[in-house]
Order: sequence, then structure tokens, then C-alpha cells
Amino acid sequence: MPKLKPGTILPTLEEDAIITAAANADPDSRPLNEAQWQAVKSLARIGRPKAAVTKVPTTIRFDPDVLAALKATGAGWQTRVNEAMRDWVNTHKPV
Repeated sequence: MPKLKPGTILPTLEEDAIITAAANADPDSRPLNEAQWQAVKSLARIGRPKAAVTKVPTTIRFDPDVLAALKATGAGWQTRVNEAMRDWVNTHKPV
């Protein structure tokens, strides 16, 4: 179970039983049976779809003026740096 925030009050067993009974008695709040749950689980996706080619995180150090100029180009500056490095690698292939 995940760590709870400080001050979280959990219901007692009796309170939990009352809450569960009330939820089960509500016709608009029927729990899913196993078959329904399996059908829903296959559709559930968390986050973005996985990319075909993933990038590798790294750390690089830039001079402050270079970094400021890159960031000044706005959102997507890291993608543009990646494209510039790809162009450089393609034009400067090792012998």
C-alpha cells in the first residue's frame, strides 16, 4: 500500500463495512464482475504510448551564453539541439 499523507484518517472496519454496504445497495454503483473488469483492464493505458525509438538521458555542460541562447529559442530547444547534433554527426562521420 502506498505511503499515506500525514493526517489521513482511515475508516474503522465497522465504518468500512457500512460504506461498502451502501455502495453495494446503490443500483448506480454496481461493482464490475471479473469478466467486465478484464474487458476494461485491457483498454486502460497509463501515460503516453511507448515510442518505437527511445532516447537516452544524459548530462551535458554548456557555456552559460550558449545555454541562454538555446533556451531563448523557446519550447523545444532540446529537440532542436538533438537535431543539430544529428546533422553534425551525419556530416562529420569518422573515417
